[in-house]
Amino acid sequence: MKTLLILRHAKSSWKYEDLADHDRPLKKRGEQAATLIGELIRKHDLTPQRIISSTARRALNTAQLVAEACHYEEHIIATRAFYQAEPEDFVEVLRALDDADERAMIVGHNPDLEMLLESLTGAMESLPTAALAQVALPIDAWQELEEDTPGKLVHLWTPSSQA
Repeated sequence: MKTLLILRHAKSSWKYEDLADHDRPLKKRGEQAATLIGELIRKHDLTPQRIISSTARRALNTAQLVAEACHYEEHIIATRAFYQAEPEDFVEVLRALDDADERAMIVGHNPDLEMLLESLTGAMESLPTAALAQVALPIDAWQELEEDTPGKLVHLWTPSSQA
C-alpha cells in the first residue's frame, strides 16, 4: 500500500499584473495556510519521503513552506510536467519513484489535481487553495500505478477546516 498526498498550491497573489502566471508568488495568507498544512501533516504522522512540485513559483513556495513545517528533510523535486498537467502526467512522474518511498506528496494546480483525484478515487471533490487530499493506493510498487488505479480518498483537509 502506498500513500499519495495531493496538495493544491496555497493562495497566490494577483498583485503584479505584469507577471506571467507561472511566476505569481504566494499571498501572505497563502504562506500561513501552507505552514498550517505542513503542521497538520506532521501532526498526523504523514510526512512524505518524497515531495514533487510544479515549477510554478506559487506551487514551489507552497511545497517549501509545507516541507519546513512537516520536517521534510529531502530535496523537493520540481517538474514542469505538473504545470497544466493531465492525470497521465502525474502518473508518469510518480511511476519513477523509488519503492522505498511509502508516502509521496505532489503539489500542483487545479483543475489538474481535481482530475487526478477523481481518476484515482472516483471522488469528485473540490480542492480549494492549500487543500490536501490523502489517497491510499492499493499498490506495492510505484511502477504499478495507473490513471485508474482504484485508490481510496482517506481524508481531505483545507486550511479553513483547521482554523
